[in-house]
Amino acid sequence: MFLQRLLSFIGWPVIAGVIIALLVLFLFPQLRSAPAPATNAPTNVNTGVVSYADAVNRAAPAVVNIYTQKRVVQRYQNFYNNPFFRQLYNNSNTPQQERMEKTLGSGVIVDSEGFILTNNHVINGADRISVLLYDGRYTAAELVGIDKANDLAVLRIKLDNITAINLGNSDNIRVGDVVLAIGNPFGVGQSVSQGIVSATGRWNLGINSAENFIQTDAAINPGNSGGALIDAYGNLIGINTAMLDETGASFGISFAVPVDKALNSLKQIIEFGTVRRGWLGLGVSYLNREQAEQLGSNGVLINEIEKDSPAAKAGFQLNDVITHIDNIPIGIAPGKFEIHALSNIQPNAEVVFKIIRDGKSLEIKAIAAFPPTKT
Repeated sequence: MFLQRLLSFIGWPVIAGVIIALLVLFLFPQLRSAPAPATNAPTNVNTGVVSYADAVNRAAPAVVNIYTQKRVVQRYQNFYNNPFFRQLYNNSNTPQQERMEKTLGSGVIVDSEGFILTNNHVINGADRISVLLYDGRYTAAELVGIDKANDLAVLRIKLDNITAINLGNSDNIRVGDVVLAIGNPFGVGQSVSQGIVSATGRWNLGINSAENFIQTDAAINPGNSGGALIDAYGNLIGINTAMLDETGASFGISFAVPVDKALNSLKQIIEFGTVRRGWLGLGVSYLNREQAEQLGSNGVLINEIEKDSPAAKAGFQLNDVITHIDNIPIGIAPGKFEIHALSNIQPNAEVVFKIIRDGKSLEIKAIAAFPPTKT
C-alpha cells in the first residue's frame, strides 16, 4: 500500500519531466547531437611543407659556373728589391716566372642564343674564360663587352639546347619579398641560399659608379658574383654583385644589380659593343632633410655645370634644385632614387626637368650628348 502511494506520488513529476524534455528537443534540434570533442589540430589548413623547389628547378639550369685564367708575369722579387740588380730588369732577357692565376664566379644565361650576364670583376683581365653548364657540359666563352659602371659583362657560348632563365621585373619587387640566390660559392658547385629583399635603390656604397642595388640578406659568398637573384617563382630579378664585406664571409647584407638595368646594358653591348650613356654635364647632390623641409620638396641640388655641356646650353644654373626628371618625382618612393635616371639617359634623348630656382618653379629641356672623349 505504501509502495503504491509512493509510485503514485513521484510518477506524475517524472512523466511531466519526460514530456518537457521531448518538447525541448523538438523545439531545439541543435541540442540532439553532442559537440565534437576539442582537438589541438587546426582544421582546413594545408599541412604541406613550404618549398621553393619549383622556383629553383625553373631557374637553376640557366645558372652557370664561370672559370677564368689569367697569365701573370712574376719577377724574382729577391733580386728586384736589390738596387744593384734592379736595373737588370729593364732588359727583356731578364729571367721571369709566368703563372696562371685562376678565378671563379657565376653567370646567367638570359638568351637562347647563348648570351650570359655576369660581373665584370669575375672576368676582368682574363686570358681564357670557360663555362660549366648545369647539365655538365664545359665550353669556352667569348667576351662580348663590359659595362664597367655597373660591374657587368656579357659573354657568349655557342652550344645547342641551352636553357635561358625566365626574366622578371625588378621594378615590381618590394621590401620583404622572398628571394633566392643561385651561384657557385667558393667553387663548391651550384648552391642556393634564401632570404628577403632588405631594401631597394641602394647607392653611394662605393662599389660601382652607377649604383642602384637591390639589397638582400640571402647569403652571397665569393663565387656567387654574377649569379642569379630570383623571386619565389623562379624569375630573374637581379645579378648578384657584391657583399658588404669582401673578406670572404657573408654577413647578411648583399647587393644585386636589378635585372632591368642589367638587360639594358646587355642590349646595348650586343648592338653597339659598349654601353652608351647620355652626357649632360651636371654634378648633383641630394638635399638633406632640413633643405628639403625648407624647400617643401625632395630633389637634387646642382653643384657643378661643365663648360659647353648640354646642361650649360639648356640654361641650368648652380644651386638649381631638380625636382622631376621626365615627370618622375625625385625621391617620391622610399628607396627609389631617381638620381640614377641621369646615368641611364641615352645620347640624343630630350629630357624634361622641373626645377626650383630662387623659390620659383621652372621647366627646362636638355638634349643629352655623347660623353666627350678624354685626351
